[in-house]
Order: sequence, then C-alpha cells, then structure tokens
Amino acid sequence: MVAGAASTGGAEVVLHRVSKRYGKVIAVSDIDLHISPGEFVLVSGRSGSGKSTLLNLIGGLETPDTGEVLLDGAQVWRGRHLPEHRRTLVGFVFQHHLLLPVLSARANVEVPLIGAGVGRRERAQRALELLEEVSLSDRAEHRPDQLSGGERQRVAVARALVNEPRLLLADEPTGALDTATAERLLNLLAGIRERHRTTVIMVSYDPLVGKRADRTLQMIDGRLGAAARSGDGAGTAPATSRVRSERPTTTA
Repeated sequence: MVAGAASTGGAEVVLHRVSKRYGKVIAVSDIDLHISPGEFVLVSGRSGSGKSTLLNLIGGLETPDTGEVLLDGAQVWRGRHLPEHRRTLVGFVFQHHLLLPVLSARANVEVPLIGAGVGRRERAQRALELLEEVSLSDRAEHRPDQLSGGERQRVAVARALVNEPRLLLADEPTGALDTATAERLLNLLAGIRERHRTTVIMVSYDPLVGKRADRTLQMIDGRLGAAARSGDGAGTAPATSRVRSERPTTTA
C-alpha cells in the first residue's frame, strides 16, 4: 500500500476572491471557497460555466487574474512552490486518460516519478503497487490500445496517485465511460479516498457522482451557487460566489 497520503491526510483548499477572464469573457468571478481536508466536493454546471477553469486554478495549471488560491495556507501558483505543488501535492485525472500510447500501463504510471528524480527500481515498484490497488497488476505491461476504456482510466487514476498527492482533482473522469464502468471507477475513487483520506474535487455532470459527494457546488456563469448536500438538489440553488464549507459527512 502506498502510504504518503495516508500519513498526512488530505489538503485544505481555500480560494479568496478569485477571478479569471479570457479577453472579454469572465470564466471565474470573485469566488470565495473553503474545502476541508478529506472532503469530497462535486462541482457541477452547464458547459462553459467555468467548472474546468476553477479546477485548473486550484491545480496551478492556470493563474488567477485576481485573488488567492491557497493549499494548506500556501499560495500554490507563485514562485518555486508551483512545480512542487503540481508534482507532489496534487494529482490530476481528466476525462480523456492522456496516456502515452507507446508506453505500457506500468511505464505510464511511472512518468510523474521521473520528474521527481525517483530511481528506476523504485519507480517500477511504486507503479506496480498502484496498479495492484486499481486491480490492474495483470495488465501492467499492456499498452493503452490493448486496454478497455475503463482500464485506461484506472491507469490514469494510478498515475495521478503515484506521487502520493493529498489533493485529487478530477475533470469529468466518467464522461467517456458507460454507466457500469463509471460506477466501478467511482467505487475505486471512493475506496482510495477512504484509505488515504485524500481531498477530492471533481467536475462532473454525472448523477452517480452527486450521490457520493459530501457537497455539491453549482457553477453558473463563473460563479458558485449555494452548497448542497449530496442528493439535496444543488441544481436549483441561487447563484452566489460566497460558499462556505461545512464539515463533511461520513460516507459508507
């Protein structure tokens, strides 16, 4: 079992008056947000509402025009902290797995460890441990074109976890999967979250996700709607950018 996240728990995420625009288009507008360590938060909303931009700002893939993005009290998008933030504190899972087609599943999982300076033997060991955790140890030497869609996404999850992140960001991870495969992937993520106490922020319109999240936030025209508990009908919440965290509920 990979132990890094289990020993430290999830990360706290705080956004203070964060905004981002592209030319005249306001993608994210004046957002305040607090996410507690170990919380599972779903961000939902229409296409173009700013969901993915919000996730990219939290992950340090984009910088805000105004405001602060903090991970455990540190600004994640400034100076020397940004590369460390991306490499060791945050894991990313995208709708399309983005695996390198010429590499095996094991080698794809190893890729983030190369930039971290991990030796070849340790890279292979850690990759195999993660593939076993996502029930793919018997497919370790298969290339992506030899795997099913669900298997590719599980390899992507293993890759996201290989640096033992305390925050997992997932952008439509079930969007390209059928219902049964999506259910299995969500079961996998729920188990990983429970074992490692990882903070999870997921962008999705999949109703299966809403049933599992501690809290659902609705994104409307770059602003966040009022928080709702899982199954509480977040889609009808009025638009506002002031969203405060509640203590997360315990999931089975």
